[in-house]
Amino acid sequence: MRNANLKKFGEFLKELRTKQNLSLRDICKKVNYDPSNWSKIERGLTRPPDDKQTLSQWAGVLGIKSGGEEYYNFIDLANIAQGVIPDYIMRGADLVKALPAFFRTVRNEKPTKKEIDDLVNLIKNN
Repeated sequence: MRNANLKKFGEFLKELRTKQNLSLRDICKKVNYDPSNWSKIERGLTRPPDDKQTLSQWAGVLGIKSGGEEYYNFIDLANIAQGVIPDYIMRGADLVKALPAFFRTVRNEKPTKKEIDDLVNLIKNN
């Protein structure tokens, strides 16, 4: 699954770059990044950087406006490729409390009735 997530982010990154008509070397000059490492990210061989400032810079150069839906999609895909839970989820105490029930559900383990009710209420109220 992790390789699929790396590949998905890499494909998205390459698609954004080609939409801007930027070669690999051009984009790397603009963002001061090693072309070999960029290529590895695009091919799903390595994780994207975890630094939000770097990702925001990349998004801007790739034509993504900060704060828009495509921006958050870019950041979320990077987080997923890195194997981390996004910051905005970890800042929500209620969401963090619901994560164990969510993880059990994903693993096909049955959560308790209270956990299901809490999760439903959390979804309804957010």
